[in-house]
Amino acid sequence: MSSVTCSTSFDGIADEWSSFLSRCVVNTPFQTPQWQRAWLRELGNCESPCLLRFVDDGQVLGMASLRASGGSITFVGDEDVCDYNDFLVPKEKESPFYEAFIEYLGQREWNTLRLYSLAQNSPTLAHLPDLARSRGYNVEISQEEVSPGKMLPKTWDDYLASLTKKDRHELRRKLRRLDSAEEVSWYGLTELDDVEKGMDDFLGLLKMSKEDKHRFLTPERERFFRAIAAELGEMGMLSLYFMEMGGKRVASALTFDYGSSRMLYNSGYNPEYGYYSVGLLLNALTLKSAIEEGKAYFDFLRGDEPYKYHLGGVDRPVYTMVVTKS
Repeated sequence: MSSVTCSTSFDGIADEWSSFLSRCVVNTPFQTPQWQRAWLRELGNCESPCLLRFVDDGQVLGMASLRASGGSITFVGDEDVCDYNDFLVPKEKESPFYEAFIEYLGQREWNTLRLYSLAQNSPTLAHLPDLARSRGYNVEISQEEVSPGKMLPKTWDDYLASLTKKDRHELRRKLRRLDSAEEVSWYGLTELDDVEKGMDDFLGLLKMSKEDKHRFLTPERERFFRAIAAELGEMGMLSLYFMEMGGKRVASALTFDYGSSRMLYNSGYNPEYGYYSVGLLLNALTLKSAIEEGKAYFDFLRGDEPYKYHLGGVDRPVYTMVVTKS
């Protein structure tokens, strides 16, 4: 018989949580204590999470960070800033964990369980629906978004060869045009102090690049971005890239290095320099850097922006599962 404990903060359990996450099927920066604490602090409206720990015969089966409101249960976080989310479930523990979780739900007062940002390899998609339906619950699964990515070869030349003829030609043409401009440079900031100082320029370029990004960057989300830069920068996972022309920062990209992947979390550019395709090319150069550093996968993360496909991105679906009582 499994037992369940609930903590209302990561204090005292953050190290265990991080260690356990490293063994899980779905393991992303968005599930780390650092990410989730920042979300709760800046965007969580002072909600108290329920950080569940399922144990059976002295072994941890899995963990979950959930929040509840008005009969609805969901993950800590939201789709706007958390590209992936899931329960913390290691391989070969899936069946006992989801059985324990269904037992836990049966002892709670709730109407709707909404699980968002589930990657296509999520064990939740594979195991939870049948268990939930066997208890008489309704289950709906819908594609929420796509998250394009690119498997990385060993060399930049091999990468270029993997693109379509048109995309390869366009990328080379744009790079030649950029090379013809004067006083062009690009670089990545990784030291925490440098990253924090660069956030004003990054956020400014983000707002400048598109109207929808300007609307997206509310004061609360700006604070969240700065908090994430500090938290993940402290962990050595974050790089803040800039391209300069004539000594002026004209494009920026915020990336996470996590395991064998580089994740492009967000990017922006000054439209006045659109002739030089500075936004797309900086993203391409961060991808080139990932190849040179031996990364295996470049994750463009959520969204179907055209530049991701011009750089070779292949869609991976992201799903939402909604479980309701009959």
